Amino acid sequence: MLEKIKCAADYVRSQVAEMPKVAIILGTGLGELVNHINIQKEIQYNEIPSMPVSTVEGHSGKLIFGNLGGRYVMAMQGRFHYYEGYDMKQVTFPVRVMKALGVETLFVSNAAGGMNKDFKVGDIMIITDHINLFPENPLRGKNYEELGTRFPAMTEAYSHRLIKIADDIAAEKDIRVMHGVYVGTPGPTFETPAEYEYFRIIGGDAVGMSTVPEVIVANHAGMEVFGVSVITDLGGKDITEVPTHEEVQKAAVQAQPFMTEIMKELVARI
Repeated sequence: MLEKIKCAADYVRSQVAEMPKVAIILGTGLGELVNHINIQKEIQYNEIPSMPVSTVEGHSGKLIFGNLGGRYVMAMQGRFHYYEGYDMKQVTFPVRVMKALGVETLFVSNAAGGMNKDFKVGDIMIITDHINLFPENPLRGKNYEELGTRFPAMTEAYSHRLIKIADDIAAEKDIRVMHGVYVGTPGPTFETPAEYEYFRIIGGDAVGMSTVPEVIVANHAGMEVFGVSVITDLGGKDITEVPTHEEVQKAAVQAQPFMTEIMKELVARI
């Protein structure tokens, strides 16, 4: 594993002169944020040793380097999901490579279904915590001390400091943001009404099929993390609408300008 991370990082370094301290993982429908990046270099995933390739519609497959909000960043356009058949080591491999390249701060975004009764479709939810319902933990197996401690704390998996800055930005720009707990599930089915209700009862506000593995590994690696979800559909025992992947993408794209505004300013202020 260590050799694979090193080989991938070495390849990226051979292609890019300067390494950023900030990385962004762009989720479903949010890849358009790259239009706001002054791109200096793009690397296709299939060029990077040991890097998986995304198979999901709406997810491209490349690393982008450039300036966003006056800050040099790396953006991952297209992520990998457990439901695609990858194991957790593959899903989180890009985060390991980011750390090896010197990334200190990770921004993650996703589309999520909401079960909080105060949420509306199109809301932006700043993630304050998560509940991990994946059947496998990305840290399972041999621990390499070079990558992080055996039993990392998850007390502040999502940085309180960055959440405060994001809240200030949203208030200044009059953007409606919610706070909530993200429930990570393996997918690829959307949730049943009973499952939505269960997730709400155990403390969840939104549910999705990504993010949690990457955040666990980022914390293991000592990164500061900020996460945000776009609420693309609502679920529960009193909700009868049937979500589709196309509707999820459409709702995410509609929320993208507000998400972009917060991300750009947050990157600039950290």
